[in-house]
Amino acid sequence: MADFTETLTDKHVEMIGKQPIFFTATAAADGRINLSPKGYDSFRVLSPSRVAYLDLGGSGNETHAHLAADGRITIMFCDFDRPALILRIYGRGRPVLPQDDEWDALAAHFTILPGTRQIFVIEVESVQGSCGWGVPFMTLDRERDTLTKYHAQADPEAWLTKTKGRTKSIDGLPTRPTDRYFGPA
Repeated sequence: MADFTETLTDKHVEMIGKQPIFFTATAAADGRINLSPKGYDSFRVLSPSRVAYLDLGGSGNETHAHLAADGRITIMFCDFDRPALILRIYGRGRPVLPQDDEWDALAAHFTILPGTRQIFVIEVESVQGSCGWGVPFMTLDRERDTLTKYHAQADPEAWLTKTKGRTKSIDGLPTRPTDRYFGPA
């Protein structure tokens, strides 16, 4: 049976802190539904009613486009150990880019990784916990460093030129490109 709360509890926050992966789902009125896995140490609980995650450049920018068009987002965590638990955070989100006024305050919560393009901020509307009994036991071997290596080796000017040209989602919805390159730490 599912339990709903309006905000994250201490137990939710503890569970989130132990997970090496989470999933985001967004959609706009028309077009594809986007479901993305996220790794690295990229998720932060800012308060019981506000969370954020660091986003690196990848194959597209669907989450940005969908949040700009609609705002709805679901984030899901699965506990792959004990106790079995699936946690969904339902909310409304928005992208914050390095050129935005809020960037510095939000970025202070993260280790900025090579290829960082934005931080998504989500206002929590409700939280659902469910059993997770069908989720397998799994352990993390290690993080895959391919994406951060790719961005760290990029020519900063070429990276920015490429990024500035990506102003539409795969369904043609508008996005705002970042104006800053984050390379090796």
